[in-house]
Amino acid sequence: MSGDRGYVRREQERLRRSFLPTELRLLLIGESAPASGRFFYQRDSGLYRAVRDAFRIVETGITDESFLEAFQASGCYLIDLCAEPVDHLDSKSRRAACRASETSLSRRIVSLQPPAIATVVRSIEANVARAISSAHWHGPLHHFPYPGRWSRYRSAFVDSFATKLSELMRQGARHPAGDCS
Repeated sequence: MSGDRGYVRREQERLRRSFLPTELRLLLIGESAPASGRFFYQRDSGLYRAVRDAFRIVETGITDESFLEAFQASGCYLIDLCAEPVDHLDSKSRRAACRASETSLSRRIVSLQPPAIATVVRSIEANVARAISSAHWHGPLHHFPYPGRWSRYRSAFVDSFATKLSELMRQGARHPAGDCS
């Protein structure tokens, strides 16, 4: 990795850590940040827009400016299976990178101890299952289809994630806007 990309990745991880909720309720796991440099916590990725739209279904007052704080206040946190982008790799290399990242993910699951986990990419479900098993983690595991920009799964993702978010709020999580529900 070149020095500039290394700096960008470190800054992205610093930004991600700044949104770690005080009370983690749902750990979302993606495959990796995109090779394009877009990043959920920079507010410029397709996943960001889809998750924000799901939050808007639950709380219509959420804006681009307030979304990440609402995401954090609700107890949600997004991490990635792979520390480096894999979306530019051929399928064999991509699968190998995901497989090689399972041990690191397992350690993060042990460290974070989330009450619930959700994958946001179907292709990593087996990787996440192996990491969960290795972490000896037990809890609800949810799977959401990746809401790619033009994907037929986008509306399915937004609707199913909004439903899960509503359930979390009913179970006593803080309201997405920060008030108690």
